[in-house]
Amino acid sequence: MLDALTSGIAGLVVLVLLIAIRVPIAYSMILVGGIGITMLNGPAMVMSQLKTLAYGQFSIYDLSVVPMFVLMGALATRAGLSQDMFRAANAWLGWLRGGTAMAAIAACAIFGAVCGSSLATASTMGKVALPELRRYNYAGSLATGTLAAGGVLGILIPPSVVLIIYAIIVEANIVTMFMAALIPGLLAVLLFLLTIAAYVALRPEAGPRGGSGSRSEFVAATVGVIPVLVIFILVIGGMYAGFYNPTPAAAVGVFLVWLFGALRRGLGLSALREALLDTAKTTGMIYLILLGAELLKIFMSRAQVPQAMAEWAVNSGLAPMTVLILLLVGLILLGCLMDSLSMILLVIPFFWPVMMEMNGGLYQGAEGAGFGMSTEDLKVWFGILALVVVELGLITPPVGMNVFVISALATDTPMRETFKGVMPFFAVEILRVAVLLAFPAITLWLPAVLRG
Repeated sequence: MLDALTSGIAGLVVLVLLIAIRVPIAYSMILVGGIGITMLNGPAMVMSQLKTLAYGQFSIYDLSVVPMFVLMGALATRAGLSQDMFRAANAWLGWLRGGTAMAAIAACAIFGAVCGSSLATASTMGKVALPELRRYNYAGSLATGTLAAGGVLGILIPPSVVLIIYAIIVEANIVTMFMAALIPGLLAVLLFLLTIAAYVALRPEAGPRGGSGSRSEFVAATVGVIPVLVIFILVIGGMYAGFYNPTPAAAVGVFLVWLFGALRRGLGLSALREALLDTAKTTGMIYLILLGAELLKIFMSRAQVPQAMAEWAVNSGLAPMTVLILLLVGLILLGCLMDSLSMILLVIPFFWPVMMEMNGGLYQGAEGAGFGMSTEDLKVWFGILALVVVELGLITPPVGMNVFVISALATDTPMRETFKGVMPFFAVEILRVAVLLAFPAITLWLPAVLRG
């Protein structure tokens, strides 16, 4: 009979194998968690947990924000907001060399702020921007690589469903996490724009200049994006200002996006029905993964796996920053196997106890103890670092979900060309991780200022 810790480690190996053979992550976690608890405590314990676990998980008030932001994104996708954003960004940037690709990045950032989903951002902006990029004869690798990379902006620029789930797992304040994500998110936009500028400087034929357009077209495009900016300011700015909490903010966002779509007659009954059905499917998937993650967490906790990881980290003699870097590298590798939400739900319950132990003064090495910050600041800083690294999984082979989404739209561009096109963006993402690691104040400054 295996001891508890060995059973937990064996369960993790089985879980990775199930994920590798493409068993859905929710079913994999439920299966491993249920069998593991049965092995350790008997079937009666599993039945006892299942009796109350689902209600206990899904009745958490903070979780009510998830379907609301998902619905806001579904409505925004169908309301024509993406076309307005790209048209305005292209009016401002399209005249530059590589400007249409830069406009796609800017539009992805703005749409991600309304949508909150990386895959939806990549898919929607791909449909809008690809025809324009083709019209100006952009290189296939640059066009598809830009859109795949631009999609990752939806995971970090507030509001972000994955960021909300992380906050719930570590019991962090959702609004504080949104505050902390803003500057790193804008830094990503800036680095992506500079990457495109450097790319077309080296290969001018890859990103020709777009048309400048008339003054009236410029004004019309700029005016057209004002409703989107108003929605963002009222939703995110309202939360930052303390006017309302995340769930009411999401409800305000849903209403404003619906109103905008209805006024421009882009959201009829059929589109509204599709948005509600998509929201139900996506939310159901997220909640099922949450249930599986909780069942797996119970098994791993009883098997003492998180505790053993934390103890190993403390006793390893490694500096806290070294341990953090190892954890982030582990997240990058896991990104080759699973999507961002699954990674956060699966990994954070193991990694967060390690971070707390390393920050708790238990490590007494030559470089001192801990990270020199409070537990609340550590939640925020580690969360943003984890989210940035998780982004990389969306453009990392062999999974690279955003790459698959864009490749399905750009059938004339081989997938290897798209992966080739995202590599410069992958490189600058690694640079961004290094900057955020070296300067935690970039992440922590805005929450501290807005909290007063």
